[in-house]
Amino acid sequence: MPAPSPYAAALSAIPRRDLELEVLGARTRIAEYGPADAPRTLVVVHGFRGDHHGLEPVVALLPELRIIAPDLPGFGASEPLPDRAHDIEGYAAWLDALLVALGVRGTAVLLGHSFGSIVVAGALAGGVPAPRSVLINPIGQPALEGPRGILTRGAVAFYRLGAVLPRRAGFALLRSRAITRVMSVSMAKTRERSLRRWIHEEHDRYFSGFANRDMLLEAFRASVSHDVSDYAAQVRVPTLLIAAEEDDITPLAAQHRLVRLFPDARLVVVPEVGHLVHYEAPAAAARAIREFLA
Repeated sequence: MPAPSPYAAALSAIPRRDLELEVLGARTRIAEYGPADAPRTLVVVHGFRGDHHGLEPVVALLPELRIIAPDLPGFGASEPLPDRAHDIEGYAAWLDALLVALGVRGTAVLLGHSFGSIVVAGALAGGVPAPRSVLINPIGQPALEGPRGILTRGAVAFYRLGAVLPRRAGFALLRSRAITRVMSVSMAKTRERSLRRWIHEEHDRYFSGFANRDMLLEAFRASVSHDVSDYAAQVRVPTLLIAAEEDDITPLAAQHRLVRLFPDARLVVVPEVGHLVHYEAPAAAARAIREFLA
């Protein structure tokens, strides 16, 4: 029997609308939550290999906001970009075009989690307008320099192998449930068994929804060759960083260095969790976001 979502009841009480838009020549799948006439609109960008479902626990605890949650190009139900690389510049251009298509460019607050934090920071640094931004578990230093640098090098080899193997074998490797479970176990810090089980099942359901191996390798290379510190000094809007005390990907010392690179930023640290703040402590994230927007 599947583990129940701790946030299902709250999420089901929020109005939801599903739509598709063509953005830069690719069909983009979008879930929109909350009142359409809410005074604040939040556009959220999920992390690498996930889709919009990953941020639903945070969405569930912000019912007063209009929250627009697209699947990144090539992930979830969104098509890959036909004429652009799936790198930070390509994703930033897509985000800008999406905001224009939705009619919220310059008015929507931008939120990014993990890889999404790099995309949002890159877009803002490139001139995409927004009143504020929120970065959850921001990637604050080069991936090869963190405490998991050795594992990152192993991941580079893994994605390269998945791209060069024959198609069937490559997809089987990249979508391996065993590999997904190893990633999930390494990131989850909670000791609550039911919550851990649900997190693992969420990763099983949504962590392998990518369109093809080429775009996945492009996106992975972008995720390990850039980080938020590359763009922080050019982000001119007030920014909230929601970091985790036990994040293995960007340790807390690096987050304290990162916040000082922004012209206007504040840092909130969530204790006793790692890189899955959105799963393990969404109430803390939602509270920090609400206070920041107020």
